[in-house]
Amino acid sequence: MQSDLKAALKAAMTDTARAVEDTIGRLLPSTDLAEARLFDAMRYGSLNGGKRLRPFLVMKSADLFGVNPDCAIRVAAAVEMVHSYSLVHDDLPAMDDGELRRGRPTCHRQFDEATAILAGDGLLTFAFEVLADHATHEDPNIRCQLVTALAKAAGGHGMVGGQMLDLIAEHETFDLGTTTRLQRMKTGEMIAFSCEAGGILGKAAPPQRAALRAYAHDLGLAFQIVDDLLDVEGTEAETGKTVGRDAQAGKATFVSILGRDRARSQAEILASQASAHLDIFEGRADMLKAVADFVVARRA
Repeated sequence: MQSDLKAALKAAMTDTARAVEDTIGRLLPSTDLAEARLFDAMRYGSLNGGKRLRPFLVMKSADLFGVNPDCAIRVAAAVEMVHSYSLVHDDLPAMDDGELRRGRPTCHRQFDEATAILAGDGLLTFAFEVLADHATHEDPNIRCQLVTALAKAAGGHGMVGGQMLDLIAEHETFDLGTTTRLQRMKTGEMIAFSCEAGGILGKAAPPQRAALRAYAHDLGLAFQIVDDLLDVEGTEAETGKTVGRDAQAGKATFVSILGRDRARSQAEILASQASAHLDIFEGRADMLKAVADFVVARRA
């Protein structure tokens, strides 16, 4: 990645992360009523830093079609709420039993298991409330498309279904094809929605939306391969979470199946393919192309 573009990407991601944090903080209700502990946990689970990659993909895909940033940032915030809910639940003892998330105690460690479950439920449902609100887009058809697409990406045929496969992987040996399907569902479908959301908001033509989805498909797999590599090679200080959990659970990963060198090579190939899908935008998607390089080079 060129140094100027790399610097521009870092600055843009920082700005987006700050804007999403501000938006979530403004949207999430606070109360002094008896249920205040729930909202404290929801804020703890979502206002805790991180790369905010998915919101960044929403904002940059929306830029391609001249979408009002005030609309796009609401969709970006909704995506991050769903992602945060998934992390809160993923860290539960019944799932991965994580102790650290983004360098802090996980939600159930900071509060308790029951509160963490409810906090995740609250973040998930509030995300759809945000999407359905008139402030997200004046066209109700666009709002319906956003709600439907996010529900599919996050549900049984997407992230939740992928999590089920991830639990099964602790007791069964998956081949490369099944492992790829697992990660496409668990990680890739939410990344795909994040990229397509800008096209939905901007009423993009089908070929443009197809290009964004193809980009997201390859980007999501590259992201997960690097995640698997970091679980083997990374440290808690770098990643902000417990490492080595997949090996301890006996799960098949891209690294365990392909080996480190081949896995890293495959991630690089997928990143290159992802960038090529964006050629249809004739130079207007350079920031999204830079994300593909970032995903492969990241250490967290």
